Amino acid sequence: MPSTYYVTWWNLENLFDEENAPAERRTDKVARAIAKDIAGWTPQRRDRKIAQLASVIAQLNGASGPDLLGVCEVENRFVLDLLANAVHVLLPGRSYSVVHANTDDDRGIDVAFLYDPNLFTVPAGETFFHVVMRRNATREIVQVNFKTHRARTWSIFGNHWPSRSGGQFESAGYRHIAGETLSYFHQRVREVHGDTTPVLAMGDFNDEPFDSSLVTHALSTRQRAKVVEADIPRFWNLMWTAIGKSDGSFYYNNQPNMLDQFLVNKNMAAQASPIRALPDTIEILRFPGTFSTGKYPYPKPFGGMGKQVDEDGFSDHFPIGMRVTEAD
Repeated sequence: MPSTYYVTWWNLENLFDEENAPAERRTDKVARAIAKDIAGWTPQRRDRKIAQLASVIAQLNGASGPDLLGVCEVENRFVLDLLANAVHVLLPGRSYSVVHANTDDDRGIDVAFLYDPNLFTVPAGETFFHVVMRRNATREIVQVNFKTHRARTWSIFGNHWPSRSGGQFESAGYRHIAGETLSYFHQRVREVHGDTTPVLAMGDFNDEPFDSSLVTHALSTRQRAKVVEADIPRFWNLMWTAIGKSDGSFYYNNQPNMLDQFLVNKNMAAQASPIRALPDTIEILRFPGTFSTGKYPYPKPFGGMGKQVDEDGFSDHFPIGMRVTEAD
């Protein structure tokens, strides 16, 4: 029978290690950069945030946890392992493995994956960290060529593109570069692993599906047919239907934004694809208690890093999820 995987992406909002983390877990450069913001971030507060995040992850996929989870805004492998262990306590049947490496981001925040090793493996030499060139260091795009339990290669890109700080339009060029970087390595997947390789790009793109970074530079579109018939490395952006609704994955000034997105190539878009995305299953994941109860149902942040802390909060982004099928 075909396999069905539940895939999730979540910006975890500044999941940092404790204020006095040892040198092997935080470089001097990052320690200097975040010294003021990290003050008061005790081990107890860190662990409380992890417990809050784990409580949401354990509710995903009908309370059985995601099969594959992409995350961003995590400081190091240590906090990822704490998170994986916290989910395991809530879901003893789940034991996640982690793909992570420190990037050159100025604040030390990274992109990573948690995955079920019973369903996926990461072959040696098949994890890559693609630098997005800009004057100030930013997160790399993380590419993992997973091998499914049916021995197919599935190339997945985790993205956390440069922020809109300094102004949406003033900073747009950085996201254009990120889009070009993603598109280039999408093409490299086709060249190295073959033109039939399925590719999924997911992440917090800090732009919406209609912005030029995604349309012009990453070559994404709302038109499935245009992707399936293309000879160039186009993506089908699965979030176009979601932006027609009143919700978003992130809120700014009470305005919903669809910054968190799933993009798939033609080998996940075609009906006959062995690994195929199910666009009708796309959802923004809001659970009771994780969002405000006022007029605007924005995500309930945990805060920290210079912002007021609410230990009953979670993240300033909602997770997004979808189902993917793999043929026998």
